[in-house]
Amino acid sequence: MTGRERGTVHALRRFNRSLLLRSLYFGDRQSRQELSAATGLSPASVGSVMRELIDEGIVIEVGSVESDGGRPRVLLRVNPAHGHVIGVDVGETRVRVELFDLAMTERAKADYPLDRHDAEVVTARMLDGIAAVLKDGGVGAGSIIGVGIGVPGVVQREPEVLVDAQTFGWDRVPLERLLRAGTDLPLLVDNGANTMGRAELWFGSGRGTTGAVVALIGSGVGASIISGDAGFPGASASEFGHLVVVAGGRTCRCGNKGCLEAYVGAEAILDRFAEAGGIIDGGADQESALAAVSHDDQGTGVLAETVRYLGAGIGSLINLLAPERVILGGWAGLLLGDRNLDAIRAAARLHSLRHPFATTSIELCRLGPEAVALGAATLPVEQFLTG
Repeated sequence: MTGRERGTVHALRRFNRSLLLRSLYFGDRQSRQELSAATGLSPASVGSVMRELIDEGIVIEVGSVESDGGRPRVLLRVNPAHGHVIGVDVGETRVRVELFDLAMTERAKADYPLDRHDAEVVTARMLDGIAAVLKDGGVGAGSIIGVGIGVPGVVQREPEVLVDAQTFGWDRVPLERLLRAGTDLPLLVDNGANTMGRAELWFGSGRGTTGAVVALIGSGVGASIISGDAGFPGASASEFGHLVVVAGGRTCRCGNKGCLEAYVGAEAILDRFAEAGGIIDGGADQESALAAVSHDDQGTGVLAETVRYLGAGIGSLINLLAPERVILGGWAGLLLGDRNLDAIRAAARLHSLRHPFATTSIELCRLGPEAVALGAATLPVEQFLTG
């Protein structure tokens, strides 16, 4: 056999392995016969790859079902205990770190407040969190397949991982290099809106869709454009928060004027509320203060105005991208959407073309504010499934 032939055979076997692992991971328990039907691979190919995966401890047998006149069919699944992954959410007000098994069951969690965004401070919190979840979860570093990290801003991966996060004051911060001072674990870094989008695509409101936009609204505003399906996802971050909705309007944290974030980001809502004469409890944190405003804006009209701006932003997304779904998430997005989703839909309809709006649903994130960390943890899982 020539080198090219050996390479082709190896690549084909790797593809088959990845295809079967993905099918088994997202399809839960399946027999070899079901895997053959789902993937189009021959029973012989499925049997060969499954023997290999069982020998490696990646796949386990979990019972059987009766077949039509033949022997019972053995059911298989990916072994949740084969390894663990860590997801990190770097937010504006805290760093959250979570440990999961391969079934994405949470095993430990650590949460650290952030009052400064210096790269060294944020990095220290991340390393503290990684160490804490390993200890609390009773897991050794050798069990960790990888650490996924969701960060604000733009991530550049070549020649090294660099992060530009204007609201943090980060300009080409060498995040992976900083983390390497405290960990040797495999690291994968992506935009936080993207990781939330991946979580929704794999486990939440995005399941079953081939195209969606996940809007992440917290202190700031971002979005992830997701495509494909859970088995072969694609995601790209967009600067949704810096879509201009008012020419020459309020000054945004980015320095420009009239950005959507300057009207619907949590910090901006509270600023506008105070400017309109609303009274905020001086001892309340940002989340508690926004929760109070979302229930009662004290007659300022700020809440209704926020809904209109958010609807206009979503309408622009619908006109530009015609997604199957727009999913509203982030802690502030969920606070706003919980009581005002119908009003947000109505505002989006007013700012959308009739046909794309009719084919787009607007929904809330199902996974809650922890979706960013969960989605970050899917980064090493994706790499593991790909082989």
